[in-house]
Amino acid sequence: MPQVPQTLDALAVRTWCGLALEALGRAREEIDAINVYPVADGDTGTNLYLTVESAAAAVEAVFAGYETVTGVVGPTGSAASGPDSTGGTGAGLPTLADAVRAMAHGALIGARGNSGTILAQLLRGMAQVLAADGQVDGAAGGETNGAADGETGGAAAHTDAQALRLALRQAADSAREAVAHPVEGTVLTVATAAAEAATGTEGDCGTVACAAYEGARAALMATPGQLAVLERAGVVDAGGRGLLAVLAALAETFTGESPGAGRVADEVHTRVNGMDGVSGMDGVSGVDRVDGVDRVDVNGVCVDGPPGEDSPAFEVTYLLEAEDADVARLRARLDRLGNSLVVVGGDGLWNVHVHADDAGAAVEAGVEAGRPYRIRITHFGLGDAHTTGAAGRPPRERAQRAVVAVVPGEGLAGLYAEAGATTVLARPGEPPASGELVEAVRRAHAREVVLLPNDADLRHTAAAAAEQARTEGVRVALIPTRSAVQGIAALAVHEPERRFDEDVVAMTSAAGATRYAEVAVAERQSWTMAGICQAGDVLGLIDGDVAVIGSDITATAETVLDRMLAAGGEMVTLVLGDEAPGSIAAHLEARVRESYLAVDTVAYRGGRQGALLLIGVE
Repeated sequence: MPQVPQTLDALAVRTWCGLALEALGRAREEIDAINVYPVADGDTGTNLYLTVESAAAAVEAVFAGYETVTGVVGPTGSAASGPDSTGGTGAGLPTLADAVRAMAHGALIGARGNSGTILAQLLRGMAQVLAADGQVDGAAGGETNGAADGETGGAAAHTDAQALRLALRQAADSAREAVAHPVEGTVLTVATAAAEAATGTEGDCGTVACAAYEGARAALMATPGQLAVLERAGVVDAGGRGLLAVLAALAETFTGESPGAGRVADEVHTRVNGMDGVSGMDGVSGVDRVDGVDRVDVNGVCVDGPPGEDSPAFEVTYLLEAEDADVARLRARLDRLGNSLVVVGGDGLWNVHVHADDAGAAVEAGVEAGRPYRIRITHFGLGDAHTTGAAGRPPRERAQRAVVAVVPGEGLAGLYAEAGATTVLARPGEPPASGELVEAVRRAHAREVVLLPNDADLRHTAAAAAEQARTEGVRVALIPTRSAVQGIAALAVHEPERRFDEDVVAMTSAAGATRYAEVAVAERQSWTMAGICQAGDVLGLIDGDVAVIGSDITATAETVLDRMLAAGGEMVTLVLGDEAPGSIAAHLEARVRESYLAVDTVAYRGGRQGALLLIGVE
């Protein structure tokens, strides 16, 4: 048997992340298939995998950074000092605090979906305890737990079973605090059971981790008795199943053997297949209580919210830079807008997840609280989605057709989402990778997808994403839109009911018939098609080329608009960035009204979109 660690150090964290990623990779499809709560969108396994993938990548980056530094300064001990050179983790390696903080941060910025966001908070809760353990030990004057020789009270190289027990408890508690309205029978229940089992167990880290796994497994098998939606579908909670895989990986890190090898899936399917005979299943509906535990009806309506037939139409997630007080107000506002609210993080960086009908309002709430970015808005689609189980529900059906669009600002993200598109936000200087576009195609969950890159520089990235999606059986049409205003024109004529080819031709024609322009501020001196510009000059770009150089934003925009309308047009679309003058839209609308007959104008707020103003002329 390979040597395994007896305490939790940086190498153990690295091993745990790798094993958890492998476990979720094996279980991803199974977990996706049993995903019915809070929304039956069949992506919990994928979301958990992506969350842990981000955590593992962050840990690997820390190790890579230490290796680089070690290679620069020379042999161990020649220039390095501090706890990274002793304590049993090996010379030049990260401390435990380094590793767990990286793990938590990676999970936070990469968290996907409801369960992924909660998992990120579970890992953050553990990191808070484990990163501080060395200071606690030093202050107590007791066990040093591998703190660097002569460095009591400093950063610990590793920690013991007691700290692991406390970390699991903090994880469960902090995850509950992050969820606006905790419901039993979910991943929260499984996490609490794991913490309680660990608390009552003596022994080393391996023993504690195995106890946590067994406690979580028992709680998972009981989840159908706590959530009516699970009971009806004949499945256990998908998020809890994912957490069980992560805890199994933790146990395997210390013991060298997975406690769930060949057993978890069998027990889950045994539980599913035995659901028909569960006492009290027949006629269960609405919200009731069993053994004092809140239950949720088949529509996923929590006891703290008004029952209803309809679930929110959108999932909205974003990272947010904001102060604690602003986040508290944000929680209250989002709680009024929707449900499945989870806000995790701290120290100025947060991950926000909510299901809401008004996606734009959910994003605007984030803008008021701080600086939201990496905004993702997913349309759940029409109809009820179910999974196969003893209750006889059919598998979740793919939508026939969906639109996936890259958008440059929060306001446009909301606008596109309200029109039914799945969006990927492109922040200035941070274009999305092909993997992000592939993931968006998967989230759209459709047989046919129209992809709108809305940027000439993304055409190769979008083409690569389209090819990847086609290998997964999705029919993808890439419309080479070069601006978000061309995408708006294409989306306006989108009709899912007509034949795919006809729809793509109509959308392509609408986009191609739309000239596009933008008004921006020059960042430096440069040669352009219109002459030399200086830093701070206002630039008017038409169809990608600088056509006007001016000093006044409104005047430059008017000149650009006049040049575009000189060739004719029926509709002008204005998309205003946050830095655009407040009166510019009214001024340009008046200009069109007074100078161009039978030309309509529509204006939208684009948010932080890079350009001051986007203009489209159809």
